[in-house]
Amino acid sequence: MTTPAAATSLDADEERVTRAQRLLIHLGAALVARPFDTSTHERLRAFLDEDAEPALASLAALSRRPEAELRSRIAELAGHTLRPAGGTA
Repeated sequence: MTTPAAATSLDADEERVTRAQRLLIHLGAALVARPFDTSTHERLRAFLDEDAEPALASLAALSRRPEAELRSRIAELAGHTLRPAGGTA
């Protein structure tokens, strides 16, 4: 098993999207487990009011990257080389 290189870090868009995704997954699970918990609702509202727009802008920026760049970045972060799309196993 390979591990990501310690020196490789996320750029601002990658970091913002990753943080937002983790928070939303956590909040979604909390809403399922405790649907009427007011602190969970407050945290979700705060995200929507303050952080959703920048996260969506970062997601759009990441989505505009060419596939080759995305594959290269994934390989860099994962610390290994990915096979080209359509390759054989």
